[in-house]
Amino acid sequence: MINIIYNFFKTIFLKLKRLIFRVNWLNLRSLEPVSEKFGLDRGTPIDRIYIEDFLLKNKDYIKGVCLEISENTYSKKYGNNITTFEILHATNTNKNATIIGDLTNLDSLPENFVDCFICTQTYNFIFDFKKAIEGSYKLLKKNGTLLATVSGISQISKYDMDRWGDYWRFTSKSLNLVFQEIFGEDNFEIYTYGNILTSIAFLSGISAEELTNKEIFTCDDNFQLLICIKAQKK
Repeated sequence: MINIIYNFFKTIFLKLKRLIFRVNWLNLRSLEPVSEKFGLDRGTPIDRIYIEDFLLKNKDYIKGVCLEISENTYSKKYGNNITTFEILHATNTNKNATIIGDLTNLDSLPENFVDCFICTQTYNFIFDFKKAIEGSYKLLKKNGTLLATVSGISQISKYDMDRWGDYWRFTSKSLNLVFQEIFGEDNFEIYTYGNILTSIAFLSGISAEELTNKEIFTCDDNFQLLICIKAQKK
């Protein structure tokens, strides 16, 4: 009940904030972003809309033994016929973690363990991202599915930069070459989200609620705000 009341008042507050501090779309000439928190303090960050759309479209793969990093929010929201919720964390500081392991340290990871690995917005923050993708492959059972997302166009995440680093921005081309090498040429699909408007909005910290659904979901491959990968271990 407390969470319901809190979320209700939070929604009202954010809506009022957007109404009072409207974005002047005709004048974005500023050295300061509208928000330094990806629009989280104005509503929903645009990349979160894309992530959830990708997971919703691939929800049939979110089943069996399902793994996420740090929490199991998406597994619970989109999963079906899940037998076990697993949480991966690099240290034992997360009391909810069921696996203590580092994606770049293959010896710390169980092999052929999960049916689905939801790995959102993670590889950007790992310097040896290729090794992390190899770790993701190791975790999967045969015919298991990796559902991963990475940033293409984005602000730097100061939170991550100050803790472990914010290293990479990807393109569909770079990911295609890496996943061919690790998963095999015919065992993955890459999807991109974004356009010029959503890219400008996301860089400025404008929330998804301040754009129309058509504006958000019009895709232009030249502006890859978010890149998603569905890869299977064969």
